[in-house]
Amino acid sequence: MQAQWGEFCMKITKIGIIGLGLIGGSLAKTIHRISPQTELIACDTDPRALLLAMEEGVISRGYDHVHQDFSQCRYIFLCTPTGKNLLHTLCGFLCEDCILTDTGSVKSNIHEEIERAGLSSYFIGGHPMAGSEKSGYANATAYLFENAYYIITHGAGIQDALLTEYKDFIHSLGCIPLIMEPKEHDYATAAVSHLPHILASSLVNLVASLDNPAGQMKSIAAGGFLDITRIASSSPAMWKEICIANQEQIFILLEAFIQSLSSIKEKISQSAQEPILDFFQQAKDYRDSLPLGKTGPIPAVYELYCDLVDEAGGIATIATILAAQQINIKNIGIIHNREFAEGVLRIEFYDEPALTKAIGLLKKHHYAVFLRS
Repeated sequence: MQAQWGEFCMKITKIGIIGLGLIGGSLAKTIHRISPQTELIACDTDPRALLLAMEEGVISRGYDHVHQDFSQCRYIFLCTPTGKNLLHTLCGFLCEDCILTDTGSVKSNIHEEIERAGLSSYFIGGHPMAGSEKSGYANATAYLFENAYYIITHGAGIQDALLTEYKDFIHSLGCIPLIMEPKEHDYATAAVSHLPHILASSLVNLVASLDNPAGQMKSIAAGGFLDITRIASSSPAMWKEICIANQEQIFILLEAFIQSLSSIKEKISQSAQEPILDFFQQAKDYRDSLPLGKTGPIPAVYELYCDLVDEAGGIATIATILAAQQINIKNIGIIHNREFAEGVLRIEFYDEPALTKAIGLLKKHHYAVFLRS
């Protein structure tokens, strides 16, 4: 299958990427991995990102503005929150068969801007349902979009043939394309992406305000709190923009969530055992039915837990075992508060292949390995 994807990518000779952050950088690295013959150029205001991408051989040229070079691109990806501000500038750089697309998480606004700019015949909206709490090109990876849903939105001005080609291209990157209406997309992502980020940050702020001067809550924060709040480490500037851009749909979902909290609060106040049990059972059933094998809007975490031998150099031994097989560790640390019987050392990896390889290797060396479901 990977060979077929690469063959399709090779048909696209030149691609431009505006905004070389986490998403734009990962897009560039993915295309370069699958089809190194495809020429990639990029525009970004951060010279360090451009320099690093060129040093890695991911892009051939980098610019701090939209250059004439972009006029030869078959695809141009807008991967910056301020991309809509460039639409009138881009009018002079779109060749006849160019497809202009974006990667933003709110679609109604960009489609409205595109229509006002008279670019409907070029534009197809895109939203890769993948990401990370980290930002910037330095944290971009060539596997961020692997098996991730990639939502595609379009207006009436785009030709069916171009839409089909774009869908095939997205699939060629290892993504799962899914076509939705812009407003339908904004409502769905408000529920499964935007609202969770707001809730995670709200919970962190609440605990921070309630913690004592000694920081005891912070000290004993364990898996449950860390899992549900991990995405609160995402870019504050980006989430400010998302909340403003999709405020109508977010408001609807926040109101629904407030009603849900009020409902469970009332059940708990009445010690209503069966309704409380139903509340958790319904949540468990729906959560267990989610297709967790695919990347969702909340970025996947590739982590394992293993027993740590109580001796000097225990962590170093494990790190050496993994390094000897060229397995890169993203994060490693001791868990002082266990929420399961075993597993005091938490190791996080950059991708699923590294995680799978590490599990087999550590088991071979007789370590007890555990995964969080």
